[in-house]
This record gives sequence, structure tokens and C-alpha cells, in this order.
Amino acid sequence: MAVTTTPLLGLSSLSRLPARSHPLVRPGDVRAGIVHLGLGAFHRAHQAVYTEEAIAAAGGDWGIIGVAPRSAQIVADLWAQDRLFSVTTMSGEGAGTRVVGSLAGVRHAAADPGAVVALLADPTVRVVTLTITEKGYRLDPSTGRLTVDADLRADLSTDRAPVTIPGLLLRGLLARCRADAGPIAVLSCDNLPSNGRRVRSLVEQARELVPGDSTGFGEWLGASVTFPGSMVDRIVPASTPATLELAAAALGARDLAAVHGEPYRQWVIEDRFPGGRPAWELAGAVLTDDAGPWERLKLRTLNGVHSAVAYLGALAGRETIAAALEIPGMRAAMTRFVAEDVAGSLDPPPGVSVVGYGASVLDRFADPAIAHRTRQVAMDGTQKLPQRVLHTIIDRRAAGASPRWAALVVAAWMRYVQGTADDGQALPLDDPLADRIRERLAAAQSTPAGVAEALFGLDTVFPAALATDETVRALVVEWLTALDKHGVEATLAGAA
Repeated sequence: MAVTTTPLLGLSSLSRLPARSHPLVRPGDVRAGIVHLGLGAFHRAHQAVYTEEAIAAAGGDWGIIGVAPRSAQIVADLWAQDRLFSVTTMSGEGAGTRVVGSLAGVRHAAADPGAVVALLADPTVRVVTLTITEKGYRLDPSTGRLTVDADLRADLSTDRAPVTIPGLLLRGLLARCRADAGPIAVLSCDNLPSNGRRVRSLVEQARELVPGDSTGFGEWLGASVTFPGSMVDRIVPASTPATLELAAAALGARDLAAVHGEPYRQWVIEDRFPGGRPAWELAGAVLTDDAGPWERLKLRTLNGVHSAVAYLGALAGRETIAAALEIPGMRAAMTRFVAEDVAGSLDPPPGVSVVGYGASVLDRFADPAIAHRTRQVAMDGTQKLPQRVLHTIIDRRAAGASPRWAALVVAAWMRYVQGTADDGQALPLDDPLADRIRERLAAAQSTPAGVAEALFGLDTVFPAALATDETVRALVVEWLTALDKHGVEATLAGAA
């Protein structure tokens, strides 16, 4: 009996794919003009899709060289597939899968950092984009100052090949300056407040640690490099075996790098690209002079609610965000969080209702087809809390308000990092400050007030003015007491 094997996705298998799944661009047909740092699922389902559609609509040498900082496996998988991968768009109404061909190349930074530095100095590369998560920037989330450890100091003060993203970026820009390789834009696509300005600050702070005269580089940086701000939005859960099975069933080919996401997507970009850019607006991106209002709306509403539901849902034993929203009282609490705390903390983009935006966010989160795990969203809380929740609290306190629902989110995080769900199951503490959190909790009194005292002492997370605000502390301790005594479900049921 003949054995039938499913072919691997690649250029040789494209003719077997359904016509609706074919890529808009074939790898190799378009030269590279973009280097992207961070080859994860979100980039593949977001910027890579926008860029392919922009190239298909308007042309241009804007292929992407995707750089994986750590994972060698994704690089190997994409090379084996001729840099092709698929995106499955999922909703309650069904799923659709399309192959994307905007990757002109892939690199593994850890294996060959010198090649990445050379790419950043290549005059054909005119845009660098980043999705490296909040912790990848090594910026103190409270102050915005660069966190310098032994690795970063060695990257910047010795001749060894850089191993950190700030080290790679600065060394690449220094090489570009020396080569007089032309202007370039560095575009952060991560959930950082004022992400463009933060990346510029990162580069400037890092340069202070490099021996020698920096005058020439500083002048070149100001004249030749821009740091546009941006806001990105699409729910893209981590890929699972089910993601790969869906792609294989739709394509008739195995895709080792398949990703899936929701139908909704958004990209708001400050239009400052001295070396040119793809026609992203033809793919639906919003080009603007100031992405700040969009960024604050998304960070405080969508991301703030996402973190809140993740902590509370994980404590209540819910596996996914959609399941957590089914907890009685959860949706009502999140609606009040947006209406009573978030809405008063920001000025939204013209014509946008914060409350209406919040309602649409909850509808998106409730889609059971997007199985976004609560524990995945709960990762790296110390890096996320400031821009997602603490800035809301600070602005509301400045206005004289008592941000009760935002305090619930902080209390849920404090309860979560203690490591035990309401049913006694262990919860993971996946956070850059995990050791400091454990040390402070071990030395704390085992009461809600004691836990709050210990964790408010994390000065790289909580600014001093917030940590010593008695109104905020009282609200957090009140919620933490209720969560400890009654659990999430009973607390939410009695909160409204």
C-alpha cells in the first residue's frame, strides 16, 4: 500500500495550495529593505502581513529580513520552508488561511550577531522594526532609564559580538554612521508608552557607555535617524499543535511556522521615514503625525483590561481569556474599570469613545475561537503594569479621583505573584523581577497589608509618589483582602 505524506510548505509546494491561500509576494522576488528584530508570532501575523499587502499594492524593495534574537528553531523552520509561513484568521464564524511571502531572509542573532550588525549598516536597509516585548528593551518601566547589567555593559564597552537587543541596535547604528550608509527609521511595534521616544532614549543612553568621542555619532543620529512612534493591535495567541493542524488541513501542506489570530487588526504609525517606507496605508494602516492618543487608548484600555482579566481569570482557574470573561461579574467590573478609571485618564483620538472602544475590546476578548491563555498574558507583569494600569492610576489621582477598579488590577497582580490560585493550584511566576518579588514576599508579613507593603517597595515598578499614596494603598489592600478571603468569583459577584 502506498504511503501518502503531506509535503512541507515551500516554493515547490505552492502549486498544490488552494488559490485563495497563495502568497501575494514570492520570497526572492522582492529585495530586502526592512530588518525586523523579533521573529515571533505577533510580527508574522501583523507587520509581515501589512508589508506584504503594501508591496503587492504599490511595489518597492521592502522585503523583510526577520531576526530571531534567541530561537534558532523558528529560523530553521522558516529556512526549510523558503521563508514562507501561514496566518489563519479565526472567529466564531470560521477560519481562513493564507500564506505570507514578505520575508526575504531570516537570521539568528545569537548565532551570528555580526551579521545582524552588518545588516543594520547596509544602505539598502532603510527601516528597522522591533517586536521584542517590553523586557527586551532593558528599560526600567518606572523611570525609562536603561538597566545596565554585565551583558549590556560588555556589549557596549568591549569588542565582543553583542548579545542584547540594545547592544545590537547601537552597534549597528554606529557601524551605519561610520559607513555613511544613509538615513534610516527605527520603528518600535511594542507596547511601550511613547515607544518611539523611548527607543531614541535607549540609543542615546547606550551611547554614553561606549568609550570614545560620541560627537560625530550624536550629530549623525539627529540628522539621519528617526524613531517614529506606533500603535499595533491584533490578538495573536502563541501557536500550538492545533494551530499547525488547522494550517495543514487548509493548505494541504505542513507549516512548521504557522500562526493564528483574530480578524481585527490595526496599525497606527507616525509618518517619519527619511529613507522611504512601504505603502502601509494601502494595507489599512493609519499614518499620522502623532500616535500618542492611539497608543494611550490601546495601552490603558485594551492592554489594561487584558492584564486584569488574565490575573483574575488565572486565579479563578480559567485557562483562557474568553473563559475568564464568563465569570459572573467579570465583564461588569471591566466595563466599570474602563468607564470610571481609564476614560478619565486620557484624551482619545478624535471621534473615538473610550467606553465604546472598551466594549468592542471585551467583545473581541470573548471570542472563544481565540484561545489566548490567561497565564501567557500574565507573564512579565512588572514590565507591563506601569503603562497598562499604573499610569491610569497616577493620572486619576492627579485629578483627585479614587481609581477603585484600577486598584483591583494591581491587587489581582499582587495576589497572582504569590503563586497560588483560588483552588490551591500553583501559578507560574514568569517575570524578569521574579527573584526580587520572591525575596520581598518571603520577608513580608503574611497579611494583605504586609504583601502590599512588600510589593509597593519594588521601586522599578511603582514610582515613589504612587507607592506612598495612602488612598491607593487602602484601595489595593481592600481588594487584596477580599481576594484572599473570598476568591475571585465571590469578590466579583459582590463588587458591582
